[in-house]
Amino acid sequence: MRTATIERNTRETRIRVTVNLDGGGEYSISTGIGFLDHMLEQLSRHSLIDLEVEAKGDLHIDFHHTNEDTAITIGEAVSQALGDRAGITRYGDARIPMDETLTRVTLDVSNRPYLIWRVEFTGPKLGEMDTELFKEWFQAFAQAAGITLHVENIYGENNHHIIESCYKGLARALRQAIEIDPRKSDTVPSTKGVLGGSL
Repeated sequence: MRTATIERNTRETRIRVTVNLDGGGEYSISTGIGFLDHMLEQLSRHSLIDLEVEAKGDLHIDFHHTNEDTAITIGEAVSQALGDRAGITRYGDARIPMDETLTRVTLDVSNRPYLIWRVEFTGPKLGEMDTELFKEWFQAFAQAAGITLHVENIYGENNHHIIESCYKGLARALRQAIEIDPRKSDTVPSTKGVLGGSL
């Protein structure tokens, strides 16, 4: 089983994350940020990654530290669970419609982190969460997980639909990319024999 548990404790946050990459999309999530909990539930359910998140942060200041540190910890857990990434399909792509919204997420589990973020919102908040924090979450996750991640909202009007389609797109693309390729289950998917470093 490809599993990992990561704890991150700072003066700003205390976070514990457990992932099972070969799960069924079961989750137990508590960050203190209701909308973020909802998005992480979508991530788990649609990626089929079992996800446990327990986060306590300085929410009396704002949501920034808890949001970012949760993404870092989940990303580190995914990276650790992947190990040397042997046997994975490596690439994933998803187009997610949600009513009037269409979003495309494409990724490479390359151990070379990079984020392209082409998502705009028409309002500063969703619930109590600043919409600018979503880019920070995806950036921190991509960096910690070692993923080249492209997120593009092709069109949409409702901010809730836009960001939820981003998380669902990440989930579906990640599900594809981390699946074990039965034709090359013991081989790192790179001509270099290792993922990461230079192209």
